Amino acid sequence: MAVHPNIYLVGPMGAGKTTIGRRLAAARGMDFVDSDHEIEARTGVDIPYIFEKEGEAGFRRREKQIIEELSARQNIVLATGGGAILDPDNRRVLAARGTVIYLHASVAQQLVRTARASNRPLLQQATDRRAVLEQLLRIRDPLYREIADLVVETDHRSARAVIREIEAFLDRPKAE
Repeated sequence: MAVHPNIYLVGPMGAGKTTIGRRLAAARGMDFVDSDHEIEARTGVDIPYIFEKEGEAGFRRREKQIIEELSARQNIVLATGGGAILDPDNRRVLAARGTVIYLHASVAQQLVRTARASNRPLLQQATDRRAVLEQLLRIRDPLYREIADLVVETDHRSARAVIREIEAFLDRPKAE
């Protein structure tokens, strides 16, 4: 039995939130939703286009609305965007409405996993991708940890191993 009805995956780009989320939801008989994919489906355009036209602030407003709405659902695994935790309201809502799992990935692993990605607006114009990822992690890591019920290292681990660790945590006996 899950600790909470919903499971929220937070962490940096390239940590595996979408991959792990889909498989975890299937394993637990839950619905999977990716907040970035939901924004794209509703707007009819990709995230880089939203960043281009509305800036990061415009995207974050859309993201906040989506997280508020999706976290009100029941029985979902939600993969959030890497920067969703920048908003204090998002952190509050996620922490209050479900179990938050921080999928941690090193900058080296993120570089490998995002090397060919063209849909990462914060990396698209970067001349030094490592420096950008290091700066993002420096700012965001404490915020991920602030709301995480569990921190899972994803570097050099299979999705199956990560999911086993998460399920062991979710299925542990509750303290009385």
